[in-house]
Amino acid sequence: MRNSRLLAAVAVAAIAIPAVAQIAAPTNSAAPPTPAAPAQPAPTSPTPSAPPAEGVGESETGVVELDTEEAADQPPPTPVEMPGFARRDSRLVGRLDPVDLGLGASPWKGASGAFLASLMRRMGTPVASRWAHIALRNALLARAVAPRNVNPVDWAAERAWLLLRMGEADAGRMIIANVDVDRFTPRMFQVGVEGALANADPAALCPLQDGIQKADPKIFQVVDAMCAAMAGEPEQAAAQVDAARRRGRMTGIDLELAEKVVGAGGNTNRAVDIKWDPVDRLDTWRFGLATATGMTFPDRLIAAAPSQMRAWQAAAPVIAPSDRLASAQIAAGLGVFSSQAMADLYSMIYDSTGPDDLPGTDAWQLRQAFVGKDVETKLAAMRKLWGSDKDYLELEAARATLGRAATLIEPDKALQADAPNLVASMLAAGFDRQAARWSQAASQMDDQYADQVWAMLALGAPDGAGIDVSAGRINSFIDRDNSEGKKRSALLVAGLAGLGRIDQETAGRISGRSGLRLDRRSPWTRMIDRAAALGQAGTVLVLTGTGFQSPTFDGLPPAHVYHSIAALKRTGQDYIARMIAAEALART
Repeated sequence: MRNSRLLAAVAVAAIAIPAVAQIAAPTNSAAPPTPAAPAQPAPTSPTPSAPPAEGVGESETGVVELDTEEAADQPPPTPVEMPGFARRDSRLVGRLDPVDLGLGASPWKGASGAFLASLMRRMGTPVASRWAHIALRNALLARAVAPRNVNPVDWAAERAWLLLRMGEADAGRMIIANVDVDRFTPRMFQVGVEGALANADPAALCPLQDGIQKADPKIFQVVDAMCAAMAGEPEQAAAQVDAARRRGRMTGIDLELAEKVVGAGGNTNRAVDIKWDPVDRLDTWRFGLATATGMTFPDRLIAAAPSQMRAWQAAAPVIAPSDRLASAQIAAGLGVFSSQAMADLYSMIYDSTGPDDLPGTDAWQLRQAFVGKDVETKLAAMRKLWGSDKDYLELEAARATLGRAATLIEPDKALQADAPNLVASMLAAGFDRQAARWSQAASQMDDQYADQVWAMLALGAPDGAGIDVSAGRINSFIDRDNSEGKKRSALLVAGLAGLGRIDQETAGRISGRSGLRLDRRSPWTRMIDRAAALGQAGTVLVLTGTGFQSPTFDGLPPAHVYHSIAALKRTGQDYIARMIAAEALART
């Protein structure tokens, strides 16, 4: 029976969830349920698991397991034969060509997979740099042979789990979907559940039912009910939900959200009124099921959610674009959303907003930034989007969104007050050559603005752009630097030394004179230096993520920036190295 359900659920997956969204009128409150123990997307969580219980340390909302008699009533599934040509090589999982990414044909080379998996499992997210996030995501998506000393399916699971914790729900799903389910390990079943919930796709749980029964029996019965409903077996689904309620292992919002999915996925005539007042937090279960039914969340819950979960919401197509905007800004600040993705979202909001309401929207300001009647009109719109009260993620998101618009402004020393944000925006969106055009104008600006623009270009401009990086210019910047502990100066010198734009002797002399402490050594610096010497481009990116475990650059030792940038450049990743170095100056 379960096989027939699976086939039916897969067949209707494309329409089941959109239908759920249409049936359930969006409320202003939605939170994903927490069955027995769904893993929260906390950056430090080492392993994913099923949704957690509502009370800390309690199991009020645990999901009932099938007892032996119930299991005996179900006939064994009919084996499904898969022809050899349809099987995928579990040793070669990924979607992007590593050569195109600049990682070479073998990003991991001789690295130990067990060592890398341990680093990835323990990595805290988000990382300080948007560009480091982008490069690490691409490396994790690279279609490359699994490293030695690790089960290749578990290796794929660790990649997917890190992607999910980074907020990359779509990317995590891509990795999971590249492995045949009959080859899933217990670890991959755990990550598969998390991936389905992060993508608000309950139908994706159905192919995993056998593994869920073994790896996470606490949620098995409720998953079985949802899959039965989506497979057109509403009576069976309703019976499973009622059995779960009687046993009392899953209660409250967690069971109600599952029942809502059941009601939307099959004709059960079960109306469910979701009340969020008693709920004090969101987890993956609550997020996944609530979002799948087209619900949005109360402000108090979504505002307190981890940034990764906000990025998941930003990518949820069943949520109206305007309801996703705040989360999309966080996603763009992290690096999950590109500048083009933000432009597309704003376009959808623009198209769905009435003419009388448009002038007060950010979508209108973005349009004016591109097509304003004159430079001042464009800059006025940009200033509103950059804002003066935005936090570090929102500001970086605004910069990335405005990157292409900033390239349309001709360099002019008279625009010195806006020049730092214009250059930062171009670099946030990757327009390094266009940003470099501002070097001449910057040399004519007042010191306050000239220093900001020059520092970003000294690091981010392509080689040969003619930017002055002499010791005299660097010392002038350091002398005028009023950041705490001269942090900006330390990051500047670290970046220039890592990129090879000043030699080690000059860097050491400047560092010693100004007390920048770039000569710090640690086990981490030795590991990343060694990985770079061996040409392990992918390992360098994983270690960069490990070394950048801080929400902002303010919390990073300058020595970490130096060794990361030097390792990236040594492994042929010059562009990413320049973008990270420039970003460090733009965001401090």
